[in-house]
Amino acid sequence: MTELSRRAAALRAGHRPGDPLILPNAWDPGSARAVVAAGFPAVATSSAAVAEALGHADGEATPVAEMFAAVARIAAAVPVPVTADLERGYGLRPAELVERLLAAGAVGANIEDSDPRTGELRDVEEQAELLAGIRAAAEAAGVDLVLNARVDVHLRAYGPERGRLAEAVRRARRYRAAGADSVYPILLADPARIRDLVAEVDAPVNILARPGAPAPAELAALGVARISFGSGVYAAARARAAELLATVRAGGDPFGS
Repeated sequence: MTELSRRAAALRAGHRPGDPLILPNAWDPGSARAVVAAGFPAVATSSAAVAEALGHADGEATPVAEMFAAVARIAAAVPVPVTADLERGYGLRPAELVERLLAAGAVGANIEDSDPRTGELRDVEEQAELLAGIRAAAEAAGVDLVLNARVDVHLRAYGPERGRLAEAVRRARRYRAAGADSVYPILLADPARIRDLVAEVDAPVNILARPGAPAPAELAALGVARISFGSGVYAAARARAAELLATVRAGGDPFGS
């Protein structure tokens, strides 16, 4: 476990408020190698991108064995830490989830707090118990897994809009107490609210880079410690491939020569 522990420590050290870890999420070995070649110090997977690349829908529709096999291929392809988007854990018990994750060579995990199949936001104590179980299983395995707790309050439009930030803060604090290393209020994009959440949560904060969200430099100035791109890079690659194929179908030169 020595190499996994070293990679976990390197991944954790990359979460610096104001100097965030930037993760353009990968979906296969080729895209993971491209992330590393571009100079990024870690690779994150996107569950949605991996699922689509394997021919499945997002929302835990990918068979567990296929998802972990995909993570393993990515981890084997790069010399940097890999953190895996595992949705809400695919129904696995914490000990099995950690065992499979470490066997795949990954040292971090995203775990979300809504049910991917129904969209229902889970009870905060139920989610805290899941996170605590994962933390305990990682400690038993001897690897200090980097656990990123996704907070889906804004994704699921939970309750009145004016109360969502307070609920996100409440959940983030509870997940941190349960053993999460960082918190991920996905779709939170308003700069003032990001600043408030960063100030109120004693944990590194992960923000999703997307249209309408602040640019990475602004997120850094707000104190964000991690920036993810989700399935955005995959979607852009797919869109570009579609453009090239349309050019070919029309009899043109896709390479512009």
